[in-house]
Amino acid sequence: MDKKLIHVYLMPGMAASHKIFENIKLPETQFEMHCLEWMIPLENESISGYALRMSTHIKHENSVLLGVSFGGVLVQEMGKHLAVRKLIIVSSVKSMHELPKKMLLAKSTMAYKLLPVQLVSNIELFAKYAFGSNISKRLELYKKYLSVNDSHYLSWAIKQMVCWNQENHPSNIVHIHGDNDAVFPIKNITNCITIKGGTHIMIINKYKWFNENLPSIILEN
Repeated sequence: MDKKLIHVYLMPGMAASHKIFENIKLPETQFEMHCLEWMIPLENESISGYALRMSTHIKHENSVLLGVSFGGVLVQEMGKHLAVRKLIIVSSVKSMHELPKKMLLAKSTMAYKLLPVQLVSNIELFAKYAFGSNISKRLELYKKYLSVNDSHYLSWAIKQMVCWNQENHPSNIVHIHGDNDAVFPIKNITNCITIKGGTHIMIINKYKWFNENLPSIILEN
């Protein structure tokens, strides 16, 4: 039976745990889900090098990689080292051209170097940065989804996100995006499946849509 199953690997967003996928359910007769977790990056490790290390956790050929937010960036980099069936990104970007102006400004001024110390010391500030401004109203609920507070990881992850320089996206990618995403505004996004009312955390609060639609999205050519 294992040979017939489509293996789907799930990569959470920046500093988030696999718990963001706790309500995602795919038919077990067709799919097997595997949750990935963030590793602590090596000193001066590139996103490509990190993706190569993360790729060793993909144990099945022709798998589907699904990544949320910064995890969406990572699975695209992993796809450069693997033969994958399909790449699916959620609440993410396909190239540097879809990054918001504030991130491009942070790149040009290197302001991102100032962020990590604040983020590590202030869980609420980090939650806002990672999930959007509305998080403060439901902070206790989302605290459980943030699992990595290592300062080296946070510094590395923010730099890699802001300085990502991919020009062209892979041909086998499916982009799912909310029209109310505060981190990556829809106005900068092209060629995506748009979720009405979807925010940056819609993998959590729009899980019913994903459960209904992911199977067909994965299976379609």
